[in-house]
Amino acid sequence: MVISPQTLFTGQQLIWLPECASTNTEAQRLIGQNRATDGCVVITDKQTAGRGQRGNRWEAQPGENLTMSVVWRPTFLAVPDQFQLSQAVALAVYDWASGLLGPDPALRVKWPNDIFFGEQKLGGILIENTLSGPKIQSSIAGIGLNINQREFAVPTATSLAGLTGRQYALPALANRLLECLEKRYLQLRAGQVAALHRAYLQVLYRYQEPRLYEVDGQPLTGRIQGVDEAGQLLVEIAGQQRAFGLQQIKYLPNLQSK
Repeated sequence: MVISPQTLFTGQQLIWLPECASTNTEAQRLIGQNRATDGCVVITDKQTAGRGQRGNRWEAQPGENLTMSVVWRPTFLAVPDQFQLSQAVALAVYDWASGLLGPDPALRVKWPNDIFFGEQKLGGILIENTLSGPKIQSSIAGIGLNINQREFAVPTATSLAGLTGRQYALPALANRLLECLEKRYLQLRAGQVAALHRAYLQVLYRYQEPRLYEVDGQPLTGRIQGVDEAGQLLVEIAGQQRAFGLQQIKYLPNLQSK
């Protein structure tokens, strides 16, 4: 795959693999060998053991989607501020998708950083950080985006082609994605944290909507109020704001409380 993004450093070192188990694993191996520059990108046509949030596997048909990992060295970020990078990456992917689909209100970021169109998942992000004392030494942003694949094992997945009926050239989309990623990363590096957080809330799935969630095995009506500095989801339930980690709350699909 020939990729030439108009970036300062993101994607300027590009490693394309016809097949690999996981681009995040390959990126981590390159970091361990001191062979990954800041902005190094690992991309593959076929990922056989891709990882997603909550330990899930990421499934994608070979040659039809974008599967990549971006290596950065965000040493300017303190360990408690890790979620700031997650926000920046999610916004970059949202920017990329909205450039293709338009500013559709159905396009949203589902906490912490999945990309949804309506009730279907268009893409996922898995960020893995290596820490050094109080700072982040390196970060790997694994990104999987459904592009030309039309059939999925689950009904909750969709793709660009499925939404638009078009077929897409993957290299052009990869170039644009890397440009969007670097723009948001540079915004984060410049310290524009408050602006990034506001933008994140503006596109957050179910934000300020009364919906049903599962907490401790029980269905409860809640209203997402935001995300705290540690990346916990803030949900108002029965008049009380509660903070949840990734494993502590489950979205109940297609249900809404009046």
